[in-house]
Amino acid sequence: MSPPDGPQRPSVSVSPSAEMMEGDSVNLTCSTDANPAANYTWYKENGTSDPRLLSEEPQLVFSSIQSSDSGRYSCAAENQLGRKRSDFISIDVKYALKISFVSMSSSGDIMKGSSVTLNCSTDSNPAANYTWYKKNGTSDSRLLSEGPQLVFSSIQSSDSGRYSCAAENQLGRKTSDFISIDVKCE
Repeated sequence: MSPPDGPQRPSVSVSPSAEMMEGDSVNLTCSTDANPAANYTWYKENGTSDPRLLSEEPQLVFSSIQSSDSGRYSCAAENQLGRKRSDFISIDVKYALKISFVSMSSSGDIMKGSSVTLNCSTDSNPAANYTWYKKNGTSDSRLLSEGPQLVFSSIQSSDSGRYSCAAENQLGRKTSDFISIDVKCE
């Protein structure tokens, strides 16, 4: 029979260890050598505040992991002879594009020669790449540029029209609704 001993620094294992996608089942397991057996507690780091207590089991189970579960986790092992905490382990949950929408820097009338910026926004992990399109009457949309912003430093009446952006990452592609620009001549 081995002599009584406080827990060693616990280790954390993650299953599956490969890339995690939103909706996957993920298990974090805390283990250590201790006699008598250790009790376990799980924590999630919350920025600058104290880590938040999540569970008091040797396993932390996510039956359908979400992007909000991304973060840094640690576990603690404790028996009558001591308490030790693991290093933090980072969980990064990948997810497809959530939304894609366009906002405009200018409100009200857009006057010829003014500066106008269109912004494309989306929520994704990994980050998205953006492309901008202009709808030309009934014909197909014309590719204009790439990047999250479309900037008109001195907008002209020929820039009037309907614009949309497409956001794309490895997990999918979303196209925004069209936004209309009507440039007024003074």
